[in-house]
Amino acid sequence: MRQQARDKMGQLLTTRLYIFLRDSIFRYRRIMVALLHLLQAAAANYFAFVLRFDGFISSTSNGSQWYLFLTYLPVLLVIRLVMYAGFGLYKDLWKYSSVRDLVKLVWTVLLGSVLFFVLVRLIAADPRYPRSIYVLDGLLLLMISGGTRLGFRVFREYLEKQVSSSKVLIIGAGDAGEMIVRDMLNNPRYKIEPIGFIDDAPHKKGMQIHGLPIFGPRERIAEVVMRHRPDEILIALPAMSTKVIREIYEFCKQFNLPVKTLPGLHDIVEGNVTVSHIRPLSLEDLLQREPIRTNIEEVSAQIKGKIVLVTGAGGSIGSELCRQIMQYGPAKLVLFDRYENGLFSIDMELRAAARRKAKGERNGSPSPLPPDGLIVTIVGDMRDVTSVNALFAEFRPQVVFHAAAHKHVPLMELNALEAVKNNIFGTRNLIQAASQYGTESFVTISTDKAVNPTNVMGATKRVTEFLGLSVNGSSSTKFTTVRFGNVLGSNGSVVHIFREQLQNGGPITVTHPDIKRFFMLIPEAVQLVLISAALGKGGDIYVLEMGAQIRIVELAENLIRLSGLVPYDDIQIEFTGLRPGEKLFEELFDETERITETPHEKIRAAIPTYIPSYDELQAHIKEFERIIKENAVDEVIPTLQKIVPNYRQNAAQVQCIP
Repeated sequence: MRQQARDKMGQLLTTRLYIFLRDSIFRYRRIMVALLHLLQAAAANYFAFVLRFDGFISSTSNGSQWYLFLTYLPVLLVIRLVMYAGFGLYKDLWKYSSVRDLVKLVWTVLLGSVLFFVLVRLIAADPRYPRSIYVLDGLLLLMISGGTRLGFRVFREYLEKQVSSSKVLIIGAGDAGEMIVRDMLNNPRYKIEPIGFIDDAPHKKGMQIHGLPIFGPRERIAEVVMRHRPDEILIALPAMSTKVIREIYEFCKQFNLPVKTLPGLHDIVEGNVTVSHIRPLSLEDLLQREPIRTNIEEVSAQIKGKIVLVTGAGGSIGSELCRQIMQYGPAKLVLFDRYENGLFSIDMELRAAARRKAKGERNGSPSPLPPDGLIVTIVGDMRDVTSVNALFAEFRPQVVFHAAAHKHVPLMELNALEAVKNNIFGTRNLIQAASQYGTESFVTISTDKAVNPTNVMGATKRVTEFLGLSVNGSSSTKFTTVRFGNVLGSNGSVVHIFREQLQNGGPITVTHPDIKRFFMLIPEAVQLVLISAALGKGGDIYVLEMGAQIRIVELAENLIRLSGLVPYDDIQIEFTGLRPGEKLFEELFDETERITETPHEKIRAAIPTYIPSYDELQAHIKEFERIIKENAVDEVIPTLQKIVPNYRQNAAQVQCIP
């Protein structure tokens, strides 16, 4: 604490000194600059005589060196003053001195010296003035004047760094670390002061980059932080694996310092790393896994040249699906959603991307404009049988990705009839239309909440799984299901809620200290969907290997730390209790499912050993039609339990296997 107080006092004094000097200089700047230039010119001329006569200037007669110096000095000063004014050197701001200013200074001094020579040697015809003085005087003036300007700039940058610079410790003494430090040092306006590097390479310890020490491996971070007190930590390892990034963060989070990072080198244009590329480390960085090794040909064969339909295209998953599908060259992409705002946004984005690609902006070679009708956007409701049949009759989609659904657990507990209408009836309508109009592949996006469900949303999604699986063998369409965990960054995800609460100063609310969830990122979720469309013959449920479940409270704590704050000190975390339909742990596989491997090591398949028949499901759907017509809300859950026997309503008392 005392050391911090002394540091703050020193910064305060330095700030006041800087402000005093700055204000004094600018108030009388022109006068001070003129006087300084005259003083520099006189000093340069004097030292030229000193150097010429080995440190001794004779003053014994009227023709002495001292007499010549005093006689012609006023003439020289007038010439220097006129030349400085003529070249506008009084208008230059020294804090922005550059090579261009130095060139202008050289011309000013050179022409002034030539003019002085003409006046003394030719016009005054005085041969006594030593010829070497003309040269020495000019060289010394360049050194003194240029050095003063450079010194002022260096002094100013030093003061500004002392006043407001943020000290940063760089982790990674490789190419990226070198480039980022070079940019920091060359651009003082960033107000960032690198203090050194941490690097695990043994041969780098004790070396320097741009004058900054490489302290040693990660084990020395604590020592360096205590000694040098950085304000933030920068991970300059754009090519490093996510696992190493997580390890570094786990080690650094004890210091309660903001941790920042750089994007991958493939995301940095021309590989030139600058301060502008620095960004805060995010939860996505910590949760990101190594990408699934996608067989491009395998996925392309399912999409290239085909008509593809995406339901829920305006949502988080649906819109990312559309982006990635466009990369595989579909003949037509049909976007279907009932919410026009999200649909409008992705429509505009895809059309702009298609135009850029057609103009050859990415590969430098021109190509034809995209064909009319490549992207078709339809506002409609999948609960409307007429609209769905008209959609399939007009476009005849060969591949369908069904991402539309009601997904918010607490809302669906309060609106059970809407969950049935949308998730069950809407999916039933799409499945029937796909079978009738000869769709080749139909992929349904489900959720881990469909396994041993404890809420209406999960139970309805389990029914949608059954609907596709039950018709798979009797239809020419291949029906496949993909089961997700929580998708980080999707609309309404817990991270969005936490960030809003954090922006409002907290507290961050978590339902239970032990609640855990599986997490995945939007891009890897979409990868899973695309790969699943190419796998198997249908009738399978595919699940991504997501590792261990993450405690939500740890997620909240990490988000607070990544914002440069301290959990439970700067931002409080409050526990509000489990909400209706919520359980402590999620599961990925039902006990009635047989787990098998797939060609992709991170994807597993669940083969159901029990599936209700399509006729049985239709009978229950008929019952739901009556319930909806009579608005018999109380009968929704008992009917769902007939289809999904392991659906248990009271989530607060449910203990699931972690």
